[in-house]
Amino acid sequence: MADKTFVFGHTNPDTDSIASAITMANLQTEMGNYSESFRLGDINKETKYALDTFRVEEPEMLANVDQTSNVIMIDNNEFSQSVSGIENAHIQMVVDHHRLNLHTAEPVYCIAEPVGCTATILYKLYKQDDVEITPKIAGMMLSAILSDTLMFKSPTCTQQDRITAERLAKIAGIDLYDYGYKLLEAGTDISGYTAEEVINIDSKDFQHQDLKITISQINSSNLEDVFKRKAELERAIEDKIARENIDLFVFVVTDILEANSQVIVLGNRTDIFERAFNVKLIGNTTILKGVVSRKKQILPAILEGLNKKIQL
Repeated sequence: MADKTFVFGHTNPDTDSIASAITMANLQTEMGNYSESFRLGDINKETKYALDTFRVEEPEMLANVDQTSNVIMIDNNEFSQSVSGIENAHIQMVVDHHRLNLHTAEPVYCIAEPVGCTATILYKLYKQDDVEITPKIAGMMLSAILSDTLMFKSPTCTQQDRITAERLAKIAGIDLYDYGYKLLEAGTDISGYTAEEVINIDSKDFQHQDLKITISQINSSNLEDVFKRKAELERAIEDKIARENIDLFVFVVTDILEANSQVIVLGNRTDIFERAFNVKLIGNTTILKGVVSRKKQILPAILEGLNKKIQL
């Protein structure tokens, strides 16, 4: 396992996690460090649309790494969201745009920037190292930015993301907005998924002191269609809570047209969520106007809510 570098994102991978792993593996290989991209879960429909559009092969699934493994972590730096054995692996580099929660036994090359997407950082690395960005790679990087910034509607989006996306669209030879809407629409299709699969499409675990918090998020162009399945989604969430001892599970359905979200909140610490957003859950649900980002809006509010008094 030590002959190559393993490049991967987080479990339950989204488009940025997959696209940026592919992009970084290509960059490293072009620079003489033989690397391969891997996935830590099933590919969602949005990501498959991007892979199919640009004729890029889906990365292989990676089950575990060990102390002999050279690793580059992409779009993630939390062991709780990574592959089995990651705490023993030789982490060479981390490139991410999330909060830092990383503990390593040795110094590590770490690039973490407050931009909307990991691919935006990788674009700069390609330019810095004077490595050509092919149309295929440009298409995957663009897909990651459009996905993570919700077509520039997310509060995580920066001017860097916009400019980078425009440049990548030119290299890929596609219309940015036409492709972007088709990409996001592909990701809203949950037909054929079981309720358990739906809540795991893009789910992340966060450990805060003795609390285990899970925030799952999907996009939709029709919230009503998703919430027709509310009863079965709640059963799936409750089963996962019991199985994995989760204290707070937040299932977020984001409206890609209106840039709002509706949530289902379950667990023994739903009071934390109510304090965080100063709301009262009715039937385990509420609507969050203008809230679309797990990273910048939902998780920070929940962590802050741990110490807030509810004001209803």
